[in-house]
Amino acid sequence: MACVLEKIIIVVLYPALCRYLFMGHILDPPNIQQWRLPVKRLALTAATTALLMTSATTYAAQCTNDTWNKVMSRGKMVVGVKADYKPWGYRNSDGAIIGMEIDMAQLAADAMGVELETVAVQSSNRMQFLENGKIDMMVATMSDRPDRRTIVGITQPNYYTSGTNIMSPKAVGITKWEDLRGKPVCGKQGAFYNKVVAERYGAEIVAFTGNAEAKQALRDKKCIAWVYDDSSIMSDLSSGNYDAMEMPLNSEDDNPWGLAVPLAEKDCIFGNFMSGLTYNLHQSGKLIELEQKWGIQATKYLADQNERFADWIQ
Repeated sequence: MACVLEKIIIVVLYPALCRYLFMGHILDPPNIQQWRLPVKRLALTAATTALLMTSATTYAAQCTNDTWNKVMSRGKMVVGVKADYKPWGYRNSDGAIIGMEIDMAQLAADAMGVELETVAVQSSNRMQFLENGKIDMMVATMSDRPDRRTIVGITQPNYYTSGTNIMSPKAVGITKWEDLRGKPVCGKQGAFYNKVVAERYGAEIVAFTGNAEAKQALRDKKCIAWVYDDSSIMSDLSSGNYDAMEMPLNSEDDNPWGLAVPLAEKDCIFGNFMSGLTYNLHQSGKLIELEQKWGIQATKYLADQNERFADWIQ
């Protein structure tokens, strides 16, 4: 692009500017050589400025910032959150939706100076709600995938992650993945996690049609562990129904979660604001604080992100 621009300047703009200056007697022909370089620089500066202004105008035309402006004008942001996935989002005894992601939504609203309204969403409708304008933003345990990026504006950096892990009785005393080798491990039929532990660690998978059956088999001691998504396991452990169980291993196969705004506003004010907010939440350690507040087992991902975005002066 730079080379093409320079050629246009040299072939078209520079001679035209010279003709204008000389014909108008602004420059004296005998002094043409001493003015040749400054004139070329002037032409380059003018053309570059015009190009940048054109780009800025195009960007402004693409960024209508409709949702951002709507939120700021009414003084309220409507955020889609989970209401059935403790401790990230769930209803308390009074029916209010609380959890780690609701705290994140509140931090975003506070930073924008607006009120927060939460709307319960499910995995099957969260993107549709954002597309249709029923919600302004979404923070609802959604994993960041290429196909989803074509539908909603998933901002960066990702704020959390999930991965492969196990739930097992504390009495079994599993401390490393290799402890699963040659042992029966319960799983859900067709789940990605089964293949991971079978091929990587030699576990003997005992597959069931659903997770409820797999977890009951674990309680019945038909296997030494249940392999699944660590966020789902942590949700079970937080329910109070699995006090004799634990998630003893470090999760593997990170599957980052993404906060999302309308697709058209991902690279505009709204998306850039949320990207900056997430960056600050990582750098300040606030996400680690929220993890601890809600009793979520510490994740290596948040620790790594906190270190990655650390202030170099400190």
